[in-house]
Amino acid sequence: MTYQRWTLRTANTSYTVRLSPDGPWAELDAWGPLGVEDGPSALDWSRRTHFITPADAAPAEYLPYGLRPFTGSELVVRGPGEDRGVWWEFDGAEESDGGLRLAFTDEVTGLRTVLCYQTVPGTDVILRWTEFTATAELRLERLDSAAVNIPVTGAARLTYLAGQWSQEFQRTQVDLPRGTFTIGSLQSVPGHAYAPWLAVQDAQDVQSAYGVALEWPGNWHITAEAEPGGTVRVRAGRVPHEGAVHLAPGETLTTPRLACAFSPDGLDGLSRVWHRYERRLSGDRLHRPRKVLYNSWEATGFDVEAAGQLELAKVAADIGAELFVVDDGWFTGRADDTGGLGDWYPDPEAFPQGFDRFVADVRALGLDFGLWVEPEAVSPGSRLYAEHPEWVYRIDGRPARLVRNQLLLDLGRTDVQDFVIGTLDRLLGAHGIGYLKWDMNRPPTERGRPGAGPADLVDLDAEHVAGYLRVLDHLRAAHPDVTVEGCAGGGGRIEHATLARTDVVWPSDNTAPLDRLRIQHGFLHAHAPHVMSSWVTDAPGIFDPRPRSLAFRFVNAMCGVLGIGADLRAWTPEQRAEAARWIARYKEVRDVVHHGEARLLGTPDDPTCGVQYDAGDRTVVAALSTGRLDGAPLLPGRPARLRLRGLDPAARYRDTATGTSYGGAHLLHHGLPFAWSAEHDADLVVLRRL
Repeated sequence: MTYQRWTLRTANTSYTVRLSPDGPWAELDAWGPLGVEDGPSALDWSRRTHFITPADAAPAEYLPYGLRPFTGSELVVRGPGEDRGVWWEFDGAEESDGGLRLAFTDEVTGLRTVLCYQTVPGTDVILRWTEFTATAELRLERLDSAAVNIPVTGAARLTYLAGQWSQEFQRTQVDLPRGTFTIGSLQSVPGHAYAPWLAVQDAQDVQSAYGVALEWPGNWHITAEAEPGGTVRVRAGRVPHEGAVHLAPGETLTTPRLACAFSPDGLDGLSRVWHRYERRLSGDRLHRPRKVLYNSWEATGFDVEAAGQLELAKVAADIGAELFVVDDGWFTGRADDTGGLGDWYPDPEAFPQGFDRFVADVRALGLDFGLWVEPEAVSPGSRLYAEHPEWVYRIDGRPARLVRNQLLLDLGRTDVQDFVIGTLDRLLGAHGIGYLKWDMNRPPTERGRPGAGPADLVDLDAEHVAGYLRVLDHLRAAHPDVTVEGCAGGGGRIEHATLARTDVVWPSDNTAPLDRLRIQHGFLHAHAPHVMSSWVTDAPGIFDPRPRSLAFRFVNAMCGVLGIGADLRAWTPEQRAEAARWIARYKEVRDVVHHGEARLLGTPDDPTCGVQYDAGDRTVVAALSTGRLDGAPLLPGRPARLRLRGLDPAARYRDTATGTSYGGAHLLHHGLPFAWSAEHDADLVVLRRL
């Protein structure tokens, strides 16, 4: 039987799509290492069905309800007063350099659907999305971005990142022999409970790993269905706030992009695929060094005043920080979290000699200057709310609910977007600000916009996303030298649309050492080290209260973009001197950490774990002890060892600090030795290939 077939190739993988011999749809033929398409499809099937249709059994790339009525469809459409359903026909293919567009049309509804594919040069990522064009009014009740099919021999092993506020990005696994698994968010941001990322492996053979990540900072879902016949089918997309999106005649709607990736080297190899992709998202900004940051929040809270901030800035400069960020509390009406949001002007009482003089004094210490803002929020007692109560999300006749004593601006409104843009332009243009931390500390609750017409005709979630991205795009264009940090009560809004427009993100408000280790271990499965802001603080453990040394906190924070958030005024001279040494070491290796290939060594459940970074002839290993430190080991007692990966077994490597030389095979087989104790629970080793 002959049929049309197309193959997309990345640096190391190929993805082959064909027109199905069973009906008018596209289906996956092969996905894996280059050349995997050369042979019978592992997704082919017997064509025997009972109580389902061929479309329900096929490894389809995308199908509407109507053609696929039983086992889950990506598209659910109805016209006014009509029944749900689309029955389309193939309407042609367009191929381009690394791209493919497959069109399908339905004469009855007048809907044209185009499945879009694009490879990303220099990576093993394939982007997928869908475009809809209507000739008549339609209601899209489901509009997923794509579906991917993965063959398995038994159960599918799903790895996802779950948690809650202060416990984000916990790597979690479940084996799914049959049934449906769903994660998502209805909070208008990806949320703290789940990241819009999923990895799939065959539970019987975890050597290979497939992954998807949704580029969408609004409501979303990822659903995996273990289907009969040995496949798991993953569907992902945005979730309309009102349950549907209306498409007007002549209008085209484009779904968020779904990034799809494969690695033959398991979850660790898959993480490096994502890291390379995110380095590409950063573009030329990747090569701007991420400065060592000091943030004053944990030292002063809302009690911001110039003299105390400058005292902290002087100590931060002395230990080697390069950037000083004033967090919440710098603006008028902000004595606590009950007021001030929306009135973004420096508090004259906090800066009696003027805010510009304060910024100049910080810069005179050799530090860049940064500021915290929460542009989407407004306090009920603010001047902004008094002047524009219509700018907040609300439902007529219903009480407004306060979360963190604040309301949320409707950023889908262009006048609100213009206000936010004007505010940020004023702050960045009037003062010497080189760093902006954008925070968001509450989701929308009463999600309405009175006066905007019928509620079910307003796409509030998508409009908020568009407004958010418009403001970030403006910041990039109008203030290209300003570094932007993304934050939403910690890691509540981290996905590829945000990462493409910010320089770093804040994974969690929890900075306790062992808690943070688990957060960062999960984060690095999905995201790159150069976007992971991490602070050294004095915070005690919340979920794992075991104490760890200052060295542990520094080595852990050096696995990404190093920052300090402790009250440096309370540190002893010895602690400050130790901090200065760690910061100096970090500056020597941050190019390797941010630009190199990262490998996760073990997990926080192991007594010793770490991260290995390789770039050129240098290998940097951040090693951390998670085991007990309060007793001597049983005799004879041997050092803990951390096996490295990816080295040349025939080469030799020298520890630049101790001069010790190792054979590559030794490091791969036995590993680096570490003699842990209560005084020594972390280390940073730099190896240079001889």
